[in-house]
Amino acid sequence: MLPEPITKLIIAEDQAEDAEQIISVLRNSGIALRPQRISTEEELAASLESFTPDLVLANPGCKDITLAAIGRALDATGKDVALLALTDKLTDDVVAGILADGNVRGIALRNRHDQLQAVVRRELDSLNTRRNVRRLEASLRESERRCDSLLDSSRDPIAYIHEGTHVRANNAYLEMFGFEGFEDVEGLTILDLIAPQHTADFKDLLKRLARGEKPPPKLDLTAQRGDGSTFEAVMEFAPATYEGEPCQQIVFRLPATANSETEKELHRLKTGDPLTGLYNRTHFIELVDEAVARAIDGATDQALLLLEPDNYRSVIDTVGITGADDVLRQLAGTIKQRLGESDRAGRIGDHSFGILLSGHAQADVQQIAELLRASAETAIIEAGGRSTSLTISVGGSLLGEKNAKSQVLLSLADDALRAAAGQGGNRIDIHDPAAADKAEAARQQQWLDMIDSALEQDGFILYYQPVVNLQGEEGEFYEVLLRMRGPTEEVMPAHFMPIAERNDRLLAIDRWVIEHAITALGNRAGESKPTTLFIKLSTLTLHDETLANWVDAKLAAANVKASQLVFEVPEAKVMTCLKPAREFVDRWRKSGGGFGLEQFGSGLNSFQALKHIDADYLKIDRALTTDLAHHADNEQKVRELCSQAHAAGKRIVVEWIEEASSMPTLFSAGVNFAQGNFLASPSSEMRAVT
Repeated sequence: MLPEPITKLIIAEDQAEDAEQIISVLRNSGIALRPQRISTEEELAASLESFTPDLVLANPGCKDITLAAIGRALDATGKDVALLALTDKLTDDVVAGILADGNVRGIALRNRHDQLQAVVRRELDSLNTRRNVRRLEASLRESERRCDSLLDSSRDPIAYIHEGTHVRANNAYLEMFGFEGFEDVEGLTILDLIAPQHTADFKDLLKRLARGEKPPPKLDLTAQRGDGSTFEAVMEFAPATYEGEPCQQIVFRLPATANSETEKELHRLKTGDPLTGLYNRTHFIELVDEAVARAIDGATDQALLLLEPDNYRSVIDTVGITGADDVLRQLAGTIKQRLGESDRAGRIGDHSFGILLSGHAQADVQQIAELLRASAETAIIEAGGRSTSLTISVGGSLLGEKNAKSQVLLSLADDALRAAAGQGGNRIDIHDPAAADKAEAARQQQWLDMIDSALEQDGFILYYQPVVNLQGEEGEFYEVLLRMRGPTEEVMPAHFMPIAERNDRLLAIDRWVIEHAITALGNRAGESKPTTLFIKLSTLTLHDETLANWVDAKLAAANVKASQLVFEVPEAKVMTCLKPAREFVDRWRKSGGGFGLEQFGSGLNSFQALKHIDADYLKIDRALTTDLAHHADNEQKVRELCSQAHAAGKRIVVEWIEEASSMPTLFSAGVNFAQGNFLASPSSEMRAVT
């Protein structure tokens, strides 16, 4: 899963505590922030010199800076920065006063956290949309420039037609019609180059195009050269723009020749998957893009299906590696048998297939998916000299305007496929954007049932990722990571923990993890080196007054020391529940246990948290440690954090190390511990890095 993009935030507040509260509320909703606080015009000017914000949140009640001054300063930067006002209440006078400044894009209520989060997310979405539009416009201009430069070198006769008149034509086009230069055709309409017997029909076509109707893909007619001679031609149409104006691109081709079979074979080789005879991934994605374009234009009869064989590894174990190709070929054959005339299918992964349905009512999509599933289930597979059978999981999404983006459509279909496979396979799951709420509720209930089952039947698994000691400290250290057993594969926390949080299962999950981690430590009692485990806790668990005594009892039963456990919570979340967090940490540290703050260093004054929470370990925020070798500002920030932490007697941990280039910086900065897949991947067993 990709990390949340970092939002650079300036917050105008007189009190640092008020700013920290807003930052915590936003971070707790999943918005990754790099904040700065200002309270005067001078501080704003200094901040804007070194920091280009995405968003500014401003309290209109600030003593030494006004909304109008902030708006003027942002305008002067020439950057597209969203300005939102923070207020305690909304009245007609408050709204009128705020909006009178003209630059404010929205108003957020500081004490209504759900409204604050929604307004900020809406504005960030709007900002990203504006930026994407500008990027796309720039890309379009560059593409048009390149297309125009390539136009003359093209062997295809191409012209751009606006309101029936030529505005651009390449050399091949001029040569086909017997003109020496563009000036010879500039005053002619396209009708002047159509033979008289087809003029009336073509004039009707131009009228339909002017009304916004779609052109036919191809049109066979007789064309007429400048000298009056005629020839048979095939016209192809495509919408285009020329110098910012919409127009039609028209390509003239001669009728098919004896080489058509060769061209067809070349096309098949270019677009087909040689093993299955279906389309290859590249061409199938192009077909998805075309389907999305049709959906944007209003088409409502399309859907995307993705399917995979269940327990594919077991199938291959049965037929052998040499039989794998036979399995895929025969599954592709089953797919072909169920395709309609306008449907398209492709092999999009090693054993993954996609089907693009077109011309089907939405009610038929479920039936088609079920026919595919049933056909695969009843088929006998002959592969590797053996007979076997398999089942498939089918996931899909209807395609409409709401999800008319290729990546969104593919993601929805893939999520549905994973849901079908995660529920045991041999089933279908179709996402309907029009019925998303109902489908989402049912899907969440299925996940919740899986979570409850995992809690009752030990269906979770602990993984351990080494936390590598860079300063020679004795012992082995591991981060405890959670997985859930699914019917066919292990499920990552990102898929089930948000649902667990919304349905009050975090306390139970935290206790399951703690209990099984203690058991694992007890089983290592004979190891020569002491083992320490880092365990993530939810903020809800910090409110549990019975937890510390419960942990003590579990430790005693397993003959494990409290010092072998380090509980950790993100810095921003601790700041939202300081009193219970401080009470828990004080009680836990008296027992000899350790405590760590995750995502440390991204707050306005992160070390302020240490005045309330006596943490032993500080895990630097990922936003500051990614690719350190190429980000001098981040490297300097890490060095400063290490220096301050060591002066306070704290240990620094840097996680998410994915490349070797960061290691020299970590050593020279005095980082105590490092963690990441570059050093060692998580494993179901504790394996020290050697």
